[in-house]
Amino acid sequence: MSSPGVQLQVQDDQQVVILDNGILQVTFSNPEGLVTGIQYNGVDNLLEVLNDETDRGYWDLVWNVEGSSGTKGIFDRMEGTNFKVIVENEEQVELSFSRMWDTSLEGKVVPLKIDKRFVMLRGCSGFYSYAIYEHLEEWPAFNIDNTRIVFKLRKDKFNYMAIADNRQRFMPLPEDRLAGRGQALAYPEAVLLVNPVEPEFKGEVDDKYQYSRESKDNRVHGWICNDPPVGFWQITPSDEFRSAGPLKQILTSHVGPTNLAIFHSVHYSGEDLVMKFGANEAWKKVFGPIFIYLNTLTDGGDEPLLLWDNAKEQMINEVQSWPYDFPASEDFQSADQRGNVQGRLLIRDRYISEENIPGDGAFVGLAPPGDVGSWQRECKGYQFWSRADEDGYFSINNIRTGDYNLYAWVPGFIGDYQYDLPIAISSGCKIDVGNLVYEPPRDGPTLWEIGIPDRSAAEFYVPDPNPNYINKLYVNHPDRFRQYGLWERYAELYPDGDLVYTIGTSDFTKDWFFAHVTRKKDDNTYEGTTWQIKFKLDNADESGTYKLRLALATAHASELQVRINDPKANPPVFSSGLIGKDNTIARHGIHGLYWLYNVDVPGTLLLEGDNAIFLTQPKSTSPFQGLMYDYIRLEGPEIIQ
Repeated sequence: MSSPGVQLQVQDDQQVVILDNGILQVTFSNPEGLVTGIQYNGVDNLLEVLNDETDRGYWDLVWNVEGSSGTKGIFDRMEGTNFKVIVENEEQVELSFSRMWDTSLEGKVVPLKIDKRFVMLRGCSGFYSYAIYEHLEEWPAFNIDNTRIVFKLRKDKFNYMAIADNRQRFMPLPEDRLAGRGQALAYPEAVLLVNPVEPEFKGEVDDKYQYSRESKDNRVHGWICNDPPVGFWQITPSDEFRSAGPLKQILTSHVGPTNLAIFHSVHYSGEDLVMKFGANEAWKKVFGPIFIYLNTLTDGGDEPLLLWDNAKEQMINEVQSWPYDFPASEDFQSADQRGNVQGRLLIRDRYISEENIPGDGAFVGLAPPGDVGSWQRECKGYQFWSRADEDGYFSINNIRTGDYNLYAWVPGFIGDYQYDLPIAISSGCKIDVGNLVYEPPRDGPTLWEIGIPDRSAAEFYVPDPNPNYINKLYVNHPDRFRQYGLWERYAELYPDGDLVYTIGTSDFTKDWFFAHVTRKKDDNTYEGTTWQIKFKLDNADESGTYKLRLALATAHASELQVRINDPKANPPVFSSGLIGKDNTIARHGIHGLYWLYNVDVPGTLLLEGDNAIFLTQPKSTSPFQGLMYDYIRLEGPEIIQ
């Protein structure tokens, strides 16, 4: 028996549009294009009926006028002013809710033409949404901080959240965060639950940032309702329209119950990732489609977690179906309009191997033209990434037409690779770039190293949280760094002096604190800290130059100063200057933006026998200023062969 076709109802008198395919029914406001209702599996509305209709399901963005600084802006729910049926037949209905900009709106709404699309297919347990943003040359300059889709679900139905196999739990209620039940902590997003509705949550910290994921892993997340069994899932089958590459950390779901599809944000990066448009800058981008998938238990099953397993299976189906063939907008390119690039990445490091080393697990991607490593700050175009196999072979498929650079980085090696020729993608092209050779920064042999070069501080020592501020999900969890307040543990572990790490005897998994933070003093002010690396040299080549490689996993309103054998040397051998606005320490991340510094160390500064390197972070107006190291290496002078 075939499933019923898709039905469209437009109720002009009530300014309502309804899509119904016999499995679910979705209701929109007309012409705003806000999702006001989702009916499924006998539930008349999965969205929070206690909220105003404007605050249930919507696209939004945060923008600001030209020249504004920081990452706080004007909230815009992107309400449409024009409704149009793009496709209507039994197999598919596609709706458009659009808004045009003109000079009468200057300063009131973002200067973009916005076209929000919603698609329902026959027999499909869910619906799709995408949008086209366009800025014309003659329109004003402006900035965008964030843009996303939000769904706020019924708190009386959805109380179990799942964002990964090992990151799922029953969640507190939104009222648990309010005064009387919750106590605000160091910033508004973090709340200690002191008198929650359900006593089991008492003493826990709730913070939406604890549920961030890297873009490359953020394919499906959502919520489960037990009675009746219903899963609400947001599936993102491609990263191509997200900003800043595969490592960008973005929000997922959080207490509300709230479900987010983040397309662009400044989280874990700060102002570096504000999208800044000039007055004469023409721009157009398609965000999505993403898929809102609904499921229920069949065949008499009674284990709601089976809904998560089914959602993951559906996610795989959506990924394999990308790029979709149904979006009607000519701005969304189908598979036959796109191109492909393949090749092999090899690494040349003569201090490790005489032969080229296969780029096992390398991240290889196409992003808009820029400088080496610029992809992690790129936010206006499209990016396409893949992982190389164990032999370094990679294939990047379904690339939109346009001009790109090819970028790569390899876990286990520092730095960034960039192919020296631009790559022009045309419809149907199959480009083989052959063997590419990356020579990571290297001047001489490794004398010692700390950490693993993987753009993360996860391998370092992450302390147990203060027992008064825990999230039970992250107890005995690999992501223990997501606990609240870990920055305060540094002063408790090092009350009388700063960290000292001795090469040869110290273990970075136990003796290198994961974040180089400030120390809180008794008067509730903060002071900068200086870490020390002690090492021995059998002989010091006074005529040679040593090289200190400092790879940072994140920085926030901080400075890194390097001194050799004299903690008071002025000026230091190296200073980064003020860097970073990632806010990773406060937001329970383990990395933000990647930084690499290559510091020349004159042999005259080193001694035969005992030596010390002093790493100072002097900025100290808050507990959240600091660094996370990815990897540190000292190289001896070059060996001439």
